[in-house]
Amino acid sequence: MRKLFYWKLKQREIKLGERTVLLGVLNITPDSFTDGGKYSDPDRAFARAMELEEQGADVIDIGAESTRPGSKRISASEELQRLVPVLKRLKGRLTVPISVDTYKAEVAERALELGAEIINDPSGLTFEPQLSRIVSNHDAGLVINHMRGRPETWAKLGPMPDPMGTIARDLEAAVNRARHVGIDKTRLVIDPGIGFGKRKEQNSLILGRLPELAVFDVPLMVGPSHKHFLAHDSAEETRYATAAAVAACILGGAHIVRIHNVREMRAAADVADDILATRQA
Repeated sequence: MRKLFYWKLKQREIKLGERTVLLGVLNITPDSFTDGGKYSDPDRAFARAMELEEQGADVIDIGAESTRPGSKRISASEELQRLVPVLKRLKGRLTVPISVDTYKAEVAERALELGAEIINDPSGLTFEPQLSRIVSNHDAGLVINHMRGRPETWAKLGPMPDPMGTIARDLEAAVNRARHVGIDKTRLVIDPGIGFGKRKEQNSLILGRLPELAVFDVPLMVGPSHKHFLAHDSAEETRYATAAAVAACILGGAHIVRIHNVREMRAAADVADDILATRQA
């Protein structure tokens, strides 16, 4: 079963649960896994955002700092240098909402001023807890993603004992922090953070046990796309593996999936939605 929710954003609300919502990824970084440097030019980024919407993305998620394993942190000014020209070009041009992938309060504030409606915090409010107050002030949506450690130290982390218990405890603490500063529950989405400091086999375990996260009574997002544990020898094989993971996420109760290949994953999501509907009939 997948519960229905209405996710309240700055200027609209999104119905979640009837049909899987696709969060299309637009990396404007020079060093991301798959498209590093490809969309760092603002004109190319603009064209890609329009293309993602045309292919069926329900939200465009823009990231200007990489959180791939081993990546280094950048300053807020450098992140804004990449992000602001793209947001200015996109303002008023998309019919779908823009999400910005950042953990920095300063970046979040500027992004929301420039028309973004969602902040997707990869750190789950652990790097800059004051970010939650910015989100609250702007009546924006907030995705709380679970991260263990920091990208630059992930390679040194040992296996996570009790992955689901740890994720649930950490997410509960982050949700409580968000609620404490006045963010309404209707604005929150949680994400177990596939690949964010988790080992390969633990990512599969998390996908298999997603229904346990329904206890939070908030919508669930999962981002399996292009994660290490799905990597195959060719890009085509990796896309097939990602489609399988997307279907597993949906059948496990995910309301939103964060993906790069929108057209292909829309096809996978539609099939999984049809299967899920037979359980709920």
